[in-house]
Formats: sequence, structure tokens, C-alpha cells
Amino acid sequence: MDWLQEIDGYCERLSPTYWAEPINAVTNAAFLVAAWIMWRRVRGQGMPVAVALVVILAGIGVGSYLFHTHAQVWAAIADTTPIMLFILVYIFAINRDVWHMRPLYAFGGTVLFVPYAVVTVPVFQLIPGLGGSAAYAPVPLLILIYAALLRGRVPETARGLAIGAAILVASITFRALDEPLCGQIPLGIHFLWHILNAIMLGWMIEVYRRHLIRTRQA
Repeated sequence: MDWLQEIDGYCERLSPTYWAEPINAVTNAAFLVAAWIMWRRVRGQGMPVAVALVVILAGIGVGSYLFHTHAQVWAAIADTTPIMLFILVYIFAINRDVWHMRPLYAFGGTVLFVPYAVVTVPVFQLIPGLGGSAAYAPVPLLILIYAALLRGRVPETARGLAIGAAILVASITFRALDEPLCGQIPLGIHFLWHILNAIMLGWMIEVYRRHLIRTRQA
């Protein structure tokens, strides 16, 4: 693998220079803002997994910034790894603390995300125009499945999950439209993926936080 291979995947990037994607790079601050807001809401609350999610959220902002400035293979890995880690940790959190699975079963349910993605990503790749965004499409579907299954047990949490899924669908849509709209919008619209994702990930942590509080008050 050539770790230094250049990657040109977004409308805004017109050269291999560091600041070739200034809007895409700077808007990663949204992840740091979301992490700071959620840090203030979960610290000292006895919610270690929520704290871990906040740290990972900040890591997503850093990784994405590195990718949209360096735009090389190593930076792409730095970009996608925290995203995958957030997904897996969040699934574990919901399995353990919302479904009330034992930790081992919660972990086993989390691992099942891998074959789920392997099966569903090729299906989403058949959708015209989705392109590379098909890799993310299974996530809102899974969130909606969880929301539907939890609706009778914890309606407030289920509603929160559904809202998060809706924001993510909008975010993925903007990501997929970046290249097709490049002629009309030279700067591209990938930056909206960053902003909406920051909002969505912060919201998902908030949904988890509120669920833990309701559980303690029950």
C-alpha cells in the first residue's frame, strides 16, 4: 500500500496542496464544537461510555481535518477509523444500556455490524448516484431498525434515534451530491456532510445521555 498516494475525491480539491480544500478542512471544527458541548453535558455524570463517545467525536474532527488537508491514504485511514469506532461503541452502548444485554452479548451484537455492512453495502451501491456514500448508508438503516424495535419499550429514546437517522440521511445525500453538483457549485457541498454529521453525532450522544438519566430516575 502506498501510504502517500494522493486522493482527489471532492469537488473543492483542485490541487494536491495543503489548503486545496479550505472549506472542507475548516468545517471540521463543527465536530470539535459538538464534542465540547457534549463534554460539558456528560462529564461528571458517571457515564464513561458517553465520555468515550465524546472523545471519539473529537477524533473524527481531527481525522477528517487531516484527510481534507493532506488527502493521502494514511489520512483517509485517520479519517474513517474514528467514524467506525464511534459506530461500534455506540452500538455496544445501546445494546448494553438500552436493550440491557449482558456485556458479552452486547459485544457480540456489536460485532454483527461487520457482516451486516458486508451484506448491505453492495445493495446500496446499486442505487444510482449514491457512489462512495453507499458505505455509510447501512448506518441510518440500522438506526431506524433499532428505533422501530425500541418504540414500544422506550419511545423517547426510539424517537431520538429516528431523528438522528433522519439527519444522517440528509447528510449522506449532501455527500453523494458533491460531485454531481460540482459544475453548479464549484466549492462543492461536502462541507454540509461535516456540519450535519457533527450535529447528528452530538445528538446521538445526547439521546444516549437522556436515556441513562431516565433509567436512573425510573
